[in-house]
Amino acid sequence: MSGLGLTTADLDDLAALYQDLHRHPELSFQETRTAGLVAKRLRGLQFEVTEGVGRTGVVGLLRNGAGPTVLLRADMDALPVEERTDLPYASKVHTVDAQGTEVAVMHACGHDLHVTCLLGACVELARRRSTWSGTVMAVFQPAEEVGGGARAMIDDDLFGRFGSPVVVLGQHVTPLPAGVLGLRSGAAFAAADSIRITLHGRGAHGSRPETSVDPVVMAAAVIMRLQTVVSRDVAATDTAVVTVGAVHAGTAGNIIPDRAQLLVTVRTFRPEVRTRILASIERIVRAEAAASGADRTPDIELMESFPALVNDDAAAARTRPALESVGARVVDPGLVAGSEDVGVLATAAGVPCVYWLLGGADPAQFVGADSADEIAERMQSIPSNHSPRYAPVVQPTLTTGIAALVAAAQAWLAPGTDG
Repeated sequence: MSGLGLTTADLDDLAALYQDLHRHPELSFQETRTAGLVAKRLRGLQFEVTEGVGRTGVVGLLRNGAGPTVLLRADMDALPVEERTDLPYASKVHTVDAQGTEVAVMHACGHDLHVTCLLGACVELARRRSTWSGTVMAVFQPAEEVGGGARAMIDDDLFGRFGSPVVVLGQHVTPLPAGVLGLRSGAAFAAADSIRITLHGRGAHGSRPETSVDPVVMAAAVIMRLQTVVSRDVAATDTAVVTVGAVHAGTAGNIIPDRAQLLVTVRTFRPEVRTRILASIERIVRAEAAASGADRTPDIELMESFPALVNDDAAAARTRPALESVGARVVDPGLVAGSEDVGVLATAAGVPCVYWLLGGADPAQFVGADSADEIAERMQSIPSNHSPRYAPVVQPTLTTGIAALVAAAQAWLAPGTDG
């Protein structure tokens, strides 16, 4: 099916590596163990390896004669999520995050699979050098989850130190059925903005609310009003998401605190829609604070931001036949409200990006689902990325992901003596 030259022993080794990475997840900019494993394996394949790029990133170069440089990217970081998959290799890891808080850690977004697939592709490309010419640039990126990893590598002179590619290629595992790939031309993944809102009240005893300005009530009003942003400030022809993912206030039931904090994520596809939504959020937050009689104006901080991921039309058309050649079904997944900073790499290099979805769900759960609508309906009942129960099946996900990266790379590398 895939045309890979990897042996059963190779695939068993990669599956074991995936399980090891899953068992030992690391948060953004803490991926030291993962980076060390990656670097060791790349050196064993005769790649030129540089560690510590963008703090914890790894870059491997495999030079194979004259020809273009093709960048293959995988992200390495995990999430502050407590795993509930009951897998024999489930994470039990707890660590301290960047804010000094102890958190559970899980590969709830599949970056461990991304790393394993790219290492498998590096094995395959190293062995079949007679079939291509050029340079493979394998980029193992930190901190995608906080939107800062790609920028950190660029700021560390990624392209000045290692050369400019002709294309940036990559993939993201998703609850599509394993054996299916999703590729969309044009706008594909949403822009992301992370906002921290601090509402300032006036603390008091819980029995004397009349002496307070209650930030908990203020926060509740803000949260409910934010639900109107998409329904009332965004046209029906546009797509956007505003989600309040965390609320922090108070320490006891009989104490009215003096502040409340909200963490918000915004996803958009068009710059003008993003501008309107951010302005609406600020207007609502300030108005609710004023309506509550707050003594201080709220703090509204844009913590992380990265643009929509756009797949170049011509580059996607060039890559699609390669993805189809591995025996996978290639579908248009529609707009993805999730976000990715891989496009920042392509923009910085001034080259096209092609980024596709890699199905990772058990194909048995999709028997009889032939249309895109039927597949989408089945996906609703399957734990998805960022869920504590998210668990891609190892095979055929791993084999398909490796084959897709190899085929896509060879669509851009020069042909070799066997090409």
